Amino acid sequence: MEVKALQQMLSQFRQVQEKLEKQMDGLAVEASAGGGMVSVKMNGQKQLTELRIEPEVFKGKDQEMLQELLLAAVNEAARRVDEELSKQVKDITGGLPGIMGIKIPGLF
Repeated sequence: MEVKALQQMLSQFRQVQEKLEKQMDGLAVEASAGGGMVSVKMNGQKQLTELRIEPEVFKGKDQEMLQELLLAAVNEAARRVDEELSKQVKDITGGLPGIMGIKIPGLF
């Protein structure tokens, strides 16, 4: 492979990385469990940014149920982040040959 071609490919990779980082920063997903009894919001870095628990959950004083609802909501939000980032990577890299098969560590 020629040096110029390699430099061009590296430049394309940097552009893709920059676009993806910007999109990750702006990404926000929401998920809920128990028919909306527990809701969470998560950013593109998979950090929880918001947690809402309906007061009815506390009336039952069922700690195990609350734990299960929290786990379900957080896991669903994480799945949605992965799904959205995967879609965005495909959109960004669609025109770049050879990038589609690359797995980016820490994203998927």
